Amino acid sequence: MLSKEEFFEKFNINEQQLTEDNIDWKDLKAIHDDFIDCKKSYETQADLIANILRAQPKVHSVKTRVKNASHLIEKVIRKTPERREKYGESFKFTADNYKDEITDLLGIRVIHIFKEDWEEIHSFVTNMWNVMEIVANVREGDNTNKFDELDITVRSRPSGYRSVHYLVESYPTNKKLITEVQVRTIFEEGYGEIDHQLRYSHQDIPELLGQNLMLLNRIAGSSDEMASLINRLSKSIQEVEKTFEDRIKEKNKKIENLKRIISNDCKISSNDKENLLSEISDILKS
Repeated sequence: MLSKEEFFEKFNINEQQLTEDNIDWKDLKAIHDDFIDCKKSYETQADLIANILRAQPKVHSVKTRVKNASHLIEKVIRKTPERREKYGESFKFTADNYKDEITDLLGIRVIHIFKEDWEEIHSFVTNMWNVMEIVANVREGDNTNKFDELDITVRSRPSGYRSVHYLVESYPTNKKLITEVQVRTIFEEGYGEIDHQLRYSHQDIPELLGQNLMLLNRIAGSSDEMASLINRLSKSIQEVEKTFEDRIKEKNKKIENLKRIISNDCKISSNDKENLLSEISDILKS
């Protein structure tokens, strides 16, 4: 059992800030203890959701994470003023309500190869779970027509971060559990991971580093477009090849049928039959 002083030290909490924000450390401790008690079941639920998502053919890979306890406590403190603006000054985070208010306790990241694969994954997610919210994070200037058609909220991110986020409901027990599902391309994932790591390494991103991050972002976006173009070209070539193969099969079928007719036609002399069949064979060889 952690004492107040041990709790503050473990989570690097400033007691003065808690007093100013009217946050009772006992509420934080109760949230922490409840979260630790539930964490194993959260991990199990995350794996279950991930395995369901892996069944979708367009999904390349799935990653899971359960929020770190220290990040949870930090977020509860940071979000308290915001929630009081929303609900009133009497609002407090408690062990009973934090699961409804902190919506990323469980995080699932879904990676797909081509940008157009998102549509099938989107249909899968919205049909499989009750989706509370969908937000498409885009870079300014991105084409958002498909999101607009589906009435999906679009948020322009100055960092260039791209990913579609879903908040989905599930019930591993008789209590609702909210999971954040992030869907993005493999190039968006690469950029997002690099951006995330560098931003956590610096309190303020140096201008030169920020400029090169945005260059990398444009390269990642262009790579997505190029991959989609290559995918469309590949499908077009396959369709042409299939059409050509079907026509060849149909031609060969007709030729074989013609050969049978010639061979069985009693009115044609044996010599003429041989000559006609020889000519057909020469045509097929040419």
